Amino acid sequence: MKLLWIMLGLLTGVALGAADVPRETATQGEKSMKNQAEIYLAGGCYWGTQHFLKQIFGVYETEVGFANGNVDSPTYEQVCKGNTGFAETVRVVYDKDRIALPQILELYAKTIDPTALNRQGNDIGAQYRTGIYYTNPEDKTVIEAFLKELATHYPQKLAVEILPLKNFFPADATHQNYLDQNPQGYCHIDPALFELARKANRSKKAKYVKKAIAELKKVLTPIQFDVTQKNATEPPFQNPYWDEKRIGIYVDITTGEPLFLSTDKFDSGCGWPSFTKPITEDLIDERKDTTLSRVRTEVRSVTGDAHLGHVFTDGPKDKGGLRYCINSAAIRFIPKEKMNAEGYGDYVKLLP
Repeated sequence: MKLLWIMLGLLTGVALGAADVPRETATQGEKSMKNQAEIYLAGGCYWGTQHFLKQIFGVYETEVGFANGNVDSPTYEQVCKGNTGFAETVRVVYDKDRIALPQILELYAKTIDPTALNRQGNDIGAQYRTGIYYTNPEDKTVIEAFLKELATHYPQKLAVEILPLKNFFPADATHQNYLDQNPQGYCHIDPALFELARKANRSKKAKYVKKAIAELKKVLTPIQFDVTQKNATEPPFQNPYWDEKRIGIYVDITTGEPLFLSTDKFDSGCGWPSFTKPITEDLIDERKDTTLSRVRTEVRSVTGDAHLGHVFTDGPKDKGGLRYCINSAAIRFIPKEKMNAEGYGDYVKLLP
């Protein structure tokens, strides 16, 4: 089933190769988080698995690719033949202070049939097997304990393999965040599970809290209120941050929650602030928007439920191909030199 979508891509001239360099760890250089950890999850077609996992609060980054195979730099077409040993896999980088590995595994298990061998949904083949691949040896005990408990719920033997990560080759940019770029694309996971993932693991004592409408009317300017609460759009090139070039952080104007970093901002020429990605994927809620007689993807803040703008697929290809087009009225910029004083010191290390 998934291969049909790939063939359509080939017919339209879309290149579907894989990156040339394997990734065996989640090293992020200066952007590493003190409590960052990683796990690699194979659950059938990686399009849906990534889209599910990226919704989870505490997941810092996701990337689709091919794990534990026996050739170098495989193409998607090679993996589809089923003889390379690779499994379609999602690399998951998460914050241990926000979510623990057992919680991630519990959610992941909801997206698979753990008893199915080399098959998930309509996708059949060894590349669609289920597997949990770890880079931290201490995770093995946690994974084994989780699967032992999971097995008590099934009369059949589980078919989820547990192995240390041998290699991982990121897939081509065309496959990254595929369902964001192709909302009607093929997915073997029940869409209702995406909402479940989005709501999972939400702290009841969150630092950033959604304010009542009456309070927002008092603290926001008219344009800020109209944009965030009534889905309005400010004029292009006539807003505070479209050409802002200072180093710093952009936060939700309604809650103060961090959303974007200046290092991910770029000049798209559209007249609004544009970013290639949010700080973490769990901060953004994306919804189908059919206004203006066309289909777009609206972007809202998760905690504040504030309208921010829209995300498009015409961003820099070398950075994932997305363009988060955000209203200045929906965000507040805090320069790097003031971040500690305003309570955003933990994010300074993410900036140059």
